[in-house]
Amino acid sequence: MPILSLNAVSKSFGALKATDDVSFDLTRGEALGIIGPNGAGKSTLFNLITGTVSADQGEITLKGRAITRMSAMERCKAGIGRSFQIPQPFGHLSVYENLLVAARFGGNESAADAPDFCMQILERTRLGTQADTPAGGLPLLSRKRLELARAMATRPKLILLDEIAGGLTEGECGELVETIRQIHAEGASIIWIEHVLHALTNVVSRLLVLNFGKMLMVGEPDVVMASPEVKEIYLGIDA
Repeated sequence: MPILSLNAVSKSFGALKATDDVSFDLTRGEALGIIGPNGAGKSTLFNLITGTVSADQGEITLKGRAITRMSAMERCKAGIGRSFQIPQPFGHLSVYENLLVAARFGGNESAADAPDFCMQILERTRLGTQADTPAGGLPLLSRKRLELARAMATRPKLILLDEIAGGLTEGECGELVETIRQIHAEGASIIWIEHVLHALTNVVSRLLVLNFGKMLMVGEPDVVMASPEVKEIYLGIDA
């Protein structure tokens, strides 16, 4: 059974069809990359999966359970964790306290178990030395790591990463990719939207291409990136 399935999911904003009849399955433990030009509907797709936007048509299931009409909080508790393109931590709280909020209210961790659980995640995401640092003063790489850590603190069955490598230097990007690779190697199921292609292809086994809300193609990264249509639409190369 796929961990996530989308069947003919569509969403319009007035005359704009942001997501148009999108269907795909994600197997347990798989890492899927999503690419496409700006305005292709990538973030809308994440919003539909997490429940911050409601689908006009189609069905979304998580481990065979219909979640299409669930609220965002219900989907979080059902096992969907997400990072955001622009990190928005609770700036006045420490890094550790940010995780504690996610673990207690998103992951239903008990008051007794949450502290040790959060510290384990901080070590896995290389934030252990910054546990007591106010989140509002973190440099960008640490903010990105905190986004990942907060998603993990909800004990997700599926992690959605929204351009988590954006804005990082090449060295910082490499460090973050290594962390994501380790988390994926431990069995995490991941869907990752990203413009930094070399980061994406170091982790994912399939790429899905969106254009004007429609699925252009999905397949192995080398095959997808060799497609004349993808080169023309995404890379701006005249096919």
